[in-house]
Amino acid sequence: MNYENYYWGMNIIWWVLWVILLFWIFAIPYDIPGQRRKKDTAFDVLQKRYANGQITESEYYDKKKILEEELKKS
Repeated sequence: MNYENYYWGMNIIWWVLWVILLFWIFAIPYDIPGQRRKKDTAFDVLQKRYANGQITESEYYDKKKILEEELKKS
């Protein structure tokens, strides 16, 4: 048998495909459905509500102050 163009039973094309597949699985940053993610903190929720216009600026600063005081206590 001539194994001159084969590398451990696979030719170079299969090795390239495996490398691309592994890179795609582990290195490309995107959200995978069902993936566990860090829960949003109360401050994150507050910022999102302010950015969406659900609360006014004065409400935002009042609630932010309350959250900062609670953070200092703990």
